[in-house]
Amino acid sequence: MIFLIILSFLLMQRLAELYIARKNERWMLEKGAIIYGQEHYPYMILLHMSFFLFLIGEVFVSKQEVSRFWPILLVIFILLQFARYWVIFTLGKCWNTKIIVLPNGPLIGEGPFRYVKHPNYLIVSLELLVVPLLFEAYITTILFFFLNQWMLSIRIRIEEKALQQNLVINK
Repeated sequence: MIFLIILSFLLMQRLAELYIARKNERWMLEKGAIIYGQEHYPYMILLHMSFFLFLIGEVFVSKQEVSRFWPILLVIFILLQFARYWVIFTLGKCWNTKIIVLPNGPLIGEGPFRYVKHPNYLIVSLELLVVPLLFEAYITTILFFFLNQWMLSIRIRIEEKALQQNLVINK
């Protein structure tokens, strides 16, 4: 039951975030923003969709139970959700699932960005560990943690270059 609740929450959350991202993308493009990394974006979407499919498959096929550490993992999951929205609210209309940069815009250094350079990527990485661990889906945990790190190694490099080329960075 808790699996279906968390899975439903995550799926609805991701759909809402895609809606917000599209709305923000239109606004940013109207302001002259540039999109980067379109080559890897479909693979990133595929990675995240596959995560849900593997998680569902592993939990149902192996009939895994909730972890005995579920209270701790659930608290971490909830804290990660607060952190996720902290990032989204800090970036406001500049938050997106794509790499979209407004030329000559400021580099955001407030909120969670004061403490971590790419907080959203850290949050997603931790979610990809915590959610499957909550349901003892160890194959999904290991596989998608490493696939996500590989994807982030590509994405962060592209994003850093785009930010350096376009933003006013106060050094």
